Amino acid sequence: MSKIRGMRNSPPARSWRVTKILLASEGRKFAPEVIAKAVEMAGPGGSVHVFSIARVYGVALGFPNPWLLPSRREWAQQRDQVADAVAAIRRAGLRAEGGVAGTRNAAKRINAEAVRLGCETIVMGADAPKHWLVMDLMWSQEPYRTRKKAKLPVQLVLAA
Repeated sequence: MSKIRGMRNSPPARSWRVTKILLASEGRKFAPEVIAKAVEMAGPGGSVHVFSIARVYGVALGFPNPWLLPSRREWAQQRDQVADAVAAIRRAGLRAEGGVAGTRNAAKRINAEAVRLGCETIVMGADAPKHWLVMDLMWSQEPYRTRKKAKLPVQLVLAA
């Protein structure tokens, strides 16, 4: 039993055979282990939708501020990361497509995208969990917030 708030035990990946997976990222690069886990879970005939977040940093005086939005370079970087992951999944013989969205609340947007696409599970790369007191303050802990808020199973793959 985990002592970290909001963590649930996931069933072993071998027992999962799903046909539609959302491979999501809060902006980090898709590690080869994460892509391999999504391909393994999907199995033959499955499809993977790759989705990444371009981070919006906030608002100024309650109004959107153009300097707080992702720059063209940040958008291009996220599109390139998604394209690389889609290419790797297609090389494995699965159907894959991808997309990028900008938001301040990555967990909410990732969960909404999974429901919109009719996915059966979400796969994300994650850092090691931090103490509950600082977890909500760190962008790198977004996969844990996604799992806590999700109505679907979320498989987290710890980055090496």
